[in-house]
Amino acid sequence: MLVLFETAAGYAIFKVLDESKLQQVDSLYKEFETPEKAHKIVKLKHFEKFQDTTEALAAATALVEGKIGKSLKKVLKKVVAKEAHEQLAISDAKLGGVIKDKLDLSCVHSPAVAELMRCIRGQMESLITGLPPREISAMSLGLAHSLSRYKLKFSPDKVDTMIVQAISLLDDLDKELNNYIMRCREWYGWHFPELGKVITDNLAYCKSVRKIGDRTKVAGSDLSDILPEEIEAEVKLAAEISMGTEVSEQDIGNIRHLCDQVIEISEYRAQLYDYLKNRMMAIAPNLTVMVGELVGARLISHAGSLLNLAKHPASTVQILGAEKALFRALKTRKDTPKYGLIYHASLVGQTTAKNKGKISRMLAAKAALAIRYDALGEDTNAEMGAENRAKLEARLRQLEEKGIRRISGTGKGMAKTDKYQHKSEVRIYDPSGDSTIPSTSKKRKFEEVEEEEAADEPATPAVKSKKPKKEQVTEEAETEPAEETPKKKKKKKKDKKAEEEAEQPKEEEEEVAVTESTKKKKKKKKVKEEEDDD
Repeated sequence: MLVLFETAAGYAIFKVLDESKLQQVDSLYKEFETPEKAHKIVKLKHFEKFQDTTEALAAATALVEGKIGKSLKKVLKKVVAKEAHEQLAISDAKLGGVIKDKLDLSCVHSPAVAELMRCIRGQMESLITGLPPREISAMSLGLAHSLSRYKLKFSPDKVDTMIVQAISLLDDLDKELNNYIMRCREWYGWHFPELGKVITDNLAYCKSVRKIGDRTKVAGSDLSDILPEEIEAEVKLAAEISMGTEVSEQDIGNIRHLCDQVIEISEYRAQLYDYLKNRMMAIAPNLTVMVGELVGARLISHAGSLLNLAKHPASTVQILGAEKALFRALKTRKDTPKYGLIYHASLVGQTTAKNKGKISRMLAAKAALAIRYDALGEDTNAEMGAENRAKLEARLRQLEEKGIRRISGTGKGMAKTDKYQHKSEVRIYDPSGDSTIPSTSKKRKFEEVEEEEAADEPATPAVKSKKPKKEQVTEEAETEPAEETPKKKKKKKKDKKAEEEAEQPKEEEEEVAVTESTKKKKKKKKVKEEEDDD
């Protein structure tokens, strides 16, 4: 068996002398405790040294990517191909597959091989002759620095600084353009104020001003390549009846120069936006699909880099850009903001005000996943972002249709209609509030109800069962009538006084009520006497 061993100085091919020792993986390290023992297990067959650091860097990057470099291919053809019957032990299974496909050599990768590589690395200085330890360490350090610089050069983390600069420049250009256009409209408005009302588009306004110059020349100028026919006719009509002041040729020259600046900056802004769009699709394709180029670039700019943004949780991504509002809300103990920069995403913008909070929360959760996939994943496709966006759009439709479903019934079943009941709006007069006499006490009413129930009930066996209780009460009932008579007289006197104070019709109603109550009492006494006779 042959062993391919990679070092910072070059490639080494070892011949395994005793393959039986490889079967004892756990105790293999004991065979490499001393250089003498190591020489009994493996023997250096060939060592291909790198000429310089550039060659070492090319070989290292090829190994990292799982490819065969020129120097490795040369060694394998020179040494290993002669002994094709021997197996080649390698440390990387991916590289072994490439070697097998291209050079048709049988490669081995197993835990025993990994342990053998570790043991060889421990005794590397004694096994590889002709290389002093100082030179090996210097070449290792040089290769490490070169490889780090190479990775840093092509690192996505380094390239996203371009996005931060581009979005900052884009914002600055927008501010400058607004200032320039406002100044241009105000300056030329003194000469031709009606033009600002007719042409609303800023870029078309500046192009028109540059072409027209003095308003007296509008009739002879052709604006068909800038404006539609209707607006061009309106401009020419407004120029004839304009109320603006006269200006000199020098003033017109300065205004035209300002218009040139606005047009140039607008063209550069469009070019910068295209650059930012392409750069975002290259670095963070999933985030771009989820929230758009501008919002994604602003999120990266706010966090500092794509990797820093990937470290933020979804709740932080949701309110990123609204820090001032968040701390003000926490200080005053009010509701915290629901969204920050993510508010400008198209998904949040197309929802109703009621559902904006829910959608921004869901979008932030999916965007956080997309950011981590873009920052730490190996793939550069936007499939995950497209899938998550489709899910969010479906959820958005569901939220928007929720109110409609509630009106017509559940989503699965048919709408249920309630039975129609006509309710009259005519109100009946309630005479209970007319009487000024205080109503009878609750105790008295309760006694009257009991008397009515006793009168209505027929003589049943159930009544007979209550006889023993009533026999005990009869003795007390005989003594009560004598005591009740004076009380009743007092009550009647009070009733008479109340009757004299009330009106005559009310007196008649009270007398009827009293007569009814006395009749009921007489009936009750008769029932009691009949029961006693029985």
